[in-house]
Amino acid sequence: MAASKEPTRHSEESAAPSWTDRAAQRSRSVQRSRARSIEQAQLIVEAARRLLEAEGSEFTTQQLIKEAGIALQTFYRHFPSKDQLLLAVFEDIIAERAAEIANLSRGLPDPVARLRFYVLGALRSVRGDDVGTGPRFITAEHWRLYQLFPAEMARANQPFADLIADELRHAEQDGLLRPRDPATDAWLAMKLVMSVFHHYAFAPEPADVDDIATHLWSFCLAAFGGPSPER
Repeated sequence: MAASKEPTRHSEESAAPSWTDRAAQRSRSVQRSRARSIEQAQLIVEAARRLLEAEGSEFTTQQLIKEAGIALQTFYRHFPSKDQLLLAVFEDIIAERAAEIANLSRGLPDPVARLRFYVLGALRSVRGDDVGTGPRFITAEHWRLYQLFPAEMARANQPFADLIADELRHAEQDGLLRPRDPATDAWLAMKLVMSVFHHYAFAPEPADVDDIATHLWSFCLAAFGGPSPER
């Protein structure tokens, strides 16, 4: 008689979540614990952002737990490392700025005007000089964290690409632009804007950011299948 096979780890993990997740979601104690955990994580991220703005990324874990008013084990329960915390900070910053730029663009007349606003606004923000969240911090930490957490950083950057993709779809529906593929075009535009931003964050000499941003917008507009902009 053949010996029965031991269940694989993969089969055990894939079989469990269907009912266990539903049971956990119905549990009030689990829900309260989850809400408390999220609240503590947000407290830690907010403390990190205050320290970044005051001192840059060199703050210590001891400074962080003092700023957040938590115990050391509470920090490690939510973030296995300081880099994991900085990743969360990046996600917050990018999501907030995407929401801010979307809100500011609401009064613009059409999708093309909003796209222009997104591109120009993103590049003009290279002028920022905050110690811990300015262009040089964003550029240096972005590429360092990208090496450690490529998938997570790709997701963190996605809100800006989503803004562009949504407007490209609207512009295509309105007959204003002819993108080849809104999602891919948006991703490429985001990468181009990021590359120029990162370059000028460390540029050795001052540059006319307005001219660069306007030229980049013209380049993107042509790539999106739009008309040549008026000079």
